[in-house]
Formats: sequence, C-alpha cells, structure tokens
Amino acid sequence: MPRRIGRRAAAPVARRPLAAAAATGAVVGAASGGRRRGGAGPAANRYQMRQRMFALGDDFFITDEQGNRAFKVDGKVLRVRSTLKFETPDGRELYKIQEKIARIRDSMTIERADGSAAAKVHNALITPLRDRWTIDVPGGADMSTKGNIVNHEYTISQGGATVATVSRRWFRVRDTYGVEIAPGQDDALLLAITVVIDMMAHQGR
Repeated sequence: MPRRIGRRAAAPVARRPLAAAAATGAVVGAASGGRRRGGAGPAANRYQMRQRMFALGDDFFITDEQGNRAFKVDGKVLRVRSTLKFETPDGRELYKIQEKIARIRDSMTIERADGSAAAKVHNALITPLRDRWTIDVPGGADMSTKGNIVNHEYTISQGGATVATVSRRWFRVRDTYGVEIAPGQDDALLLAITVVIDMMAHQGR
C-alpha cells in the first residue's frame, strides 16, 4: 500500500493584542514631546501651571509634561499694579498681562510685546455650578469656555472645536493645574488666557 504523507500543521501566527498596540502608540507619542489623541495625528501639548500667579509676583517657568521648560513667566508686583510677562525660555517677550491692585474687573486684556491687544477675556455669565466666559480675539474667531472654572475643570473652544482643556487631574503637585492644548494653536496665548481666567475667577476670594 502507498504511504500516506501527513500534512504538517502550520505554525501558529502570533497576534499582537490591540491593547498592547495602542499602549505602544501612546508611548511613542509621549516620547516625541506631546500627547497623541487616538494614537494618530499631531500631538497635543500639556503644561503644568501654578494657581494665582498674580498674587505671587515671582519669576518661574511653565513646564511641559516631561518637565522641560517651555515658557518663562516674569512677574512683578508693585504698589499699584501687577504685571506678568510671558516669555520664551531665553527671555524673548511674547505676551503681557497688567492688573491694577485691589480692582475687581469683569474683563482683562492680554497684550502682545508691541502693546497691541491679542485677546480680551470677559466673565460673561456666572451660574451656580458653571461659569461661561468669552474671549475676544482681534482679527480671529472668538473663544468661549465651558465647565467649572473655579475648580480648574473646563474647556476652551473656538469655531466649534476644543482648543484647550484645563484639568487638575493630570498633576498631583499642590496648587497646580494642567492645560492641554490642541495642535496648531498659539500655546503661549492660551496659557495666558487660563492665567487671566484663574485670576478673575478668584478675585476677592
């Protein structure tokens, strides 16, 4: 009788778990200096901020999620006026915020280095649980906020899209909060806007 030749079983193909693949994508995104949404596309930037910068009057650095210096804040508290300048780490001025001492305001202007207005923040409506603010941007689409301003849990939107998310969940350091900024935005301006909102929300508290 002819011998029957057995068919050799195929070697099993190793399949990569979806969760592991997603985790790898997240690590690659973080290592590149930003946070990727959904594992694809440009990275969002996340920064650690200090609360109540106007009350401090100190110079310090805003850091990214990896602890790298991203922006310098030059703070000065004088007898009648407080000033915060947002600068590059090497000292080039980008934006400036000025506030008169002991004056409660419902709007504040952020200026560019040349003195022109970059944005004006308005406390438009206060409800028992949520604060809604509007930000006028000369020459561009206006912005608005949604969420809990006092507790640093809110978003900033422009043209129907979220351009920044503010939360205290990302950092465990006391008296800090995080700001995650979508790709393609003016990070320094959005950080300055969150500082103005923080100051105005806590004035008189």
